[in-house]
Amino acid sequence: MNEAKRQLVQSWLTKAQRDLASACVLATSNPPLLDTAIYHCQQAAEKAVKGFLVFCDQEFERVHDVEVLIRAAVPYSVGFSAWIEAGRLLTPYARIFRYPGLIVQPTREQFS
Repeated sequence: MNEAKRQLVQSWLTKAQRDLASACVLATSNPPLLDTAIYHCQQAAEKAVKGFLVFCDQEFERVHDVEVLIRAAVPYSVGFSAWIEAGRLLTPYARIFRYPGLIVQPTREQFS
């Protein structure tokens, strides 16, 4: 792997790790900010899979659909197939709590 690709993969994974760390901080704050935390969980998954796809030289569209991204990763690592349902569940959190609407806060069960 050349240095430019290594840095790009690393930057995707670093962003994913920071989103996950942000989710943990927000979920354990007082009071918990679960709406923002759950968004960061979705973002962490999305960026981690995108980092893997970059590693595999697989191009992907600019989407927030974690399930679609996971399905694109399966041909490179069949273990990703175990995460398809999680991707389906995470995908709506890219937007559902980000903007004003009827649902303001996810439940603890949704966050878990």
